[in-house]
Amino acid sequence: MTSPSSESLEAAVAAEDAGERLDRFLAHRFPETSRARFQALIANGCVAVEGSAVTEARRKMKAGERVSVRLPPAVAAEPLPETIPLDIIYEDDALIVIDKPAGLVVHPAAGHETGTLVNALIAHCGESLSGIGGVRRPGIVHRLDKDTSGLLVVAKTDQAHKGLSEQFAAHGRDGRLERAYLALVWGAPERRHGTVDAPIGRHATAREKMSVARRAGARQAITHYDVEERFGAPPYASLLRCRLETGRTHQIRVHMAHIGHPLLGDETYGKGFKASIGKLPEKARIALKSLSRQALHAAVLGFEHPVSGEPMHFESAPPGNLALLIAALSAS
Repeated sequence: MTSPSSESLEAAVAAEDAGERLDRFLAHRFPETSRARFQALIANGCVAVEGSAVTEARRKMKAGERVSVRLPPAVAAEPLPETIPLDIIYEDDALIVIDKPAGLVVHPAAGHETGTLVNALIAHCGESLSGIGGVRRPGIVHRLDKDTSGLLVVAKTDQAHKGLSEQFAAHGRDGRLERAYLALVWGAPERRHGTVDAPIGRHATAREKMSVARRAGARQAITHYDVEERFGAPPYASLLRCRLETGRTHQIRVHMAHIGHPLLGDETYGKGFKASIGKLPEKARIALKSLSRQALHAAVLGFEHPVSGEPMHFESAPPGNLALLIAALSAS
């Protein structure tokens, strides 16, 4: 199977992994290290197959092959530290739990090279960060969209990163991880409780979007929801509590749009519902305009502490502008 250490990783290619790209195979086998990091390691000659260095991330794997990865000593983080205020809910030597505001990008990327949560965490944690995957940086094990607010846990050590990554890879099926989101959607599902089981992949033409799809590359996605409150008669909007059984990009936003109930304020997946704004009471219209983002908040986060094994549970109330919109709808 696998035998990771602080200096090297080794894995054997199983029959079901045959034909998989090298970088994707490594990212699946070692989820505590990102696929992008493995691509960089491959390009730098740090990955060998059957003892020979391989520099092509797209190389297809064969059953029975042995892969080894040499992790270089931890170096300074590529993102620079930036002093950005953080709402810290909990922190110890292994991890930190943040209540992320809407508008804050989690990880540097094209168009958002600075001013991210990672920049803030590098400044806040300093030398307490260990070299995760050979780079001294916070261990991002899950993300929230830029305009989604709420709870997010980040690893500060290799051990915590590995333990948390395993829990998020299981998506709560082993009972350790709990995630719940509050979402305001247009209309209301007919049933109070339901499940959306529909695979999600990159949109065929709009590459910045995701969509429900059954083509190659789409991955299983399951969202459970409960209707907490309906607004209006017939309902023009409702408040849902969503629980994730998988963790795909934009999953709740895509699934709610798929069943005909996109999120209020979602300019990407709810454009066809702009006319519905006119159905809202005046105070709710004003509150929605003030929100200026999708009405989605990560309200509950529970996990097993990766070092102590202690059950951890955190809850976050909707932030001010989202709370005002919920209140305005409830009063209608």
